[in-house]
Amino acid sequence: MGSRERRDRERMETRDKIFAAAREMFAQEGYEAVTMRAIADKIEYTPTTIYHHFANKQALVTELCHCDFDVLAKQFARASTVADPLERMRMAGEAYLQFAIEHPQDYRFMFMTTLPEIPHDAQFMAEVVGNPESDAYAFLRLACVEAIEKGLLRPELSDSHEVAQLLWATLHGLISLRIIKNHEEWVPWRDLKTAARNAMDAMFRGILRDPTALPKGQEAEAALSAADATTK
Repeated sequence: MGSRERRDRERMETRDKIFAAAREMFAQEGYEAVTMRAIADKIEYTPTTIYHHFANKQALVTELCHCDFDVLAKQFARASTVADPLERMRMAGEAYLQFAIEHPQDYRFMFMTTLPEIPHDAQFMAEVVGNPESDAYAFLRLACVEAIEKGLLRPELSDSHEVAQLLWATLHGLISLRIIKNHEEWVPWRDLKTAARNAMDAMFRGILRDPTALPKGQEAEAALSAADATTK
């Protein structure tokens, strides 16, 4: 490994440490309460080192958001070849659930932390926002659009944004309760995966024109397996 490659690797490792510390502190203490100096102290770096990578806290949280939401979008996009929109809707729910289970701190930062308005440049808006390959919400909404256009949903459910948000909120409610209240022994918590999948089934039965057309995720699982195989 040459000196340039080594410097690049060290730079990325430092950024990852900054991201990990900032993500945890923003989620636990709140964005406003965390300072760049506190983040530096957390990882035993000087504030100058932090500012070498990020001009200010706003720049740090903006890039952190871009990074984490890109990871989530890539998990959704792995099933982009699935033809059935109901299967893709189911896949989006499964991917969202798995992300929360595997990355609870990331989930808290992304969906349970009050953050400032994130400024996006024109290139980001053009390339990412609304693109189902890089925008997880756009992936889910596109599947909802196609389900509506094919007459698969109840006729009163004609707003794709509303349908997408109903599905999203159902899973988010279960996940966030478990993250925040999991230590509460007076609640006999059930297995999160099982509960979330039962909730998705119940939601689909409520929104489908034909409840017997309940998506089970087999087509999406096949697409995921194929995607995994190509990366090994």
